[in-house]
Amino acid sequence: MLKPADYTRAMQDVMSNLPVDTSSMRDALRTQTALGEKMSRVALEAAERSTEVSSRWAKDTIARLGELSSAKEQPADYTKAMSDFATAAAELAAEHMAAYAEIAKKVQMETVDLMLTAGKDIAADAQNTAKSVAENVSRQAEAATRNVQGAVNAGAKAAADNAKS
Repeated sequence: MLKPADYTRAMQDVMSNLPVDTSSMRDALRTQTALGEKMSRVALEAAERSTEVSSRWAKDTIARLGELSSAKEQPADYTKAMSDFATAAAELAAEHMAAYAEIAKKVQMETVDLMLTAGKDIAADAQNTAKSVAENVSRQAEAATRNVQGAVNAGAKAAADNAKS
């Protein structure tokens, strides 16, 4: 029975001879990880502030409900209490929606800043990688040219020696 060829050694040889610079991948990974960390921090801070606003809104509303649920002397007092509660609820809603808007505005500004910074970092990484690859390819091309020239010279010498014989 035929044994399948083992290409492991051949692939290792091929991969070891390829001009691959893994430092650029490592740098790109670091850049992406740092961006992810900063974006997570922005999101978590926004969630924390949003939760604080929601909690404050709930406490204020519950306090107002306590005033609303107290016993009144006259039926007209209940109408006034409902009116006061509705007015206070509208004011609270406007106040807390403005707080949410401030949180969203801050998140948007921080995100845009992070994206601009990340774009600059990525562009710098890409430029450094391109420069490194160009230098590496140039060195490899020069080595290949020397090898080809050596082989051509050896072939020419062998042909000249054969012609003399």
